[in-house]
Amino acid sequence: MKIGCPKEIKPQEFRVGMTPNAAREAVTHGHEVVIEAGAGAGSGFDDAAYIDAGARIVATAKEVFDQAEMIVKVKEPQAAERKMLREGQLLFTYLHLAPDPEQTRDLLASGCTAIAYETVTDDRGGLPLLAPMSEVAGRLAPQVGAWTLQKANGGRGVLMGGVPGVGPARVLVIGGGVVGTHAARIAAGMGADVTVLDRSLPRLRYLDDVFGTVFKSGYANAGNTIELARQADMIIGAVLIPGAAAPKLITRAQLSELKPGAALVDVAIDQGGCFETSKATTHEDPVYEVDGIMHYCVANMPGAVARTSTIALGNATMPFMLALADKGWRQACIDDPHLLAGLNVHAGQLTYYAVGKALGIDVVSPAVIVKQ
Repeated sequence: MKIGCPKEIKPQEFRVGMTPNAAREAVTHGHEVVIEAGAGAGSGFDDAAYIDAGARIVATAKEVFDQAEMIVKVKEPQAAERKMLREGQLLFTYLHLAPDPEQTRDLLASGCTAIAYETVTDDRGGLPLLAPMSEVAGRLAPQVGAWTLQKANGGRGVLMGGVPGVGPARVLVIGGGVVGTHAARIAAGMGADVTVLDRSLPRLRYLDDVFGTVFKSGYANAGNTIELARQADMIIGAVLIPGAAAPKLITRAQLSELKPGAALVDVAIDQGGCFETSKATTHEDPVYEVDGIMHYCVANMPGAVARTSTIALGNATMPFMLALADKGWRQACIDDPHLLAGLNVHAGQLTYYAVGKALGIDVVSPAVIVKQ
């Protein structure tokens, strides 16, 4: 199979879909790999590293899309990239379709087959291709939140760990999954007073057993959420419903109840955001203010630490990429129901229920698609 990897074009996105090691593995498996010139530069991988791995370098993204049977990326295809997709081509990347009707329409119109990293599952109920970036985003969230809290950036002017005689920042983390756990650990390590909310009692017991007094935990209902939000200097939104639009947990009306200059860090922004006032921003202009509350809503947070993120993502995606290339997408999905869970679009048909529900589009079961 011909596997292509274009350079990411989303603003301030420095990651790359394939590392040289992944390219080498694909070539070893007998596949041809085509990389756009400079695609890996933002992650510290030059073209020579890909050439040494056996890949071929081409000058433009169009050449990659024209030649490749499978496109491997990081971020959802941008409008210019979606125009280059064609019927029968396989796209393997993050998609986050539920809050993005325009992208969904374009993918359906292209006739391509699209498998989304964020809905591939594992036998423990996890999301193995989302987890590495969730870990990165979770660890970044307190860091960028602390920056947002600085007075020069519009924040309250509160130091995360405080100083002797002055208490630490209060941090509320909504969601105790991968993002929330990593965010809470880092925030607590910075000296903040941290509380994590979640709706799963087994998850809360796990957090209590593993982390003890490192941070506090509580049950996530509307009353607890707003009560703790009123006390917080920073609120980190870390909720996830796989493939679906994120629920809105703090409304615009409730912003008036928060501390002036409080920082909202919305890690769920890829799925539409979990605060009513959230809108996607970029690393170029990451923060905005609504009713005196600072919002950090960068939709590709891990892109800020591109090398770490690229290597972590490549480690997770490589086995699935090789299975798709070795067997073809249909047989690979038949053999692995967890990979089948990643199928979102095929030949003009939507195949992921949560996306269809969010966008009001009819859905065909992926189990039916693979038998066609």
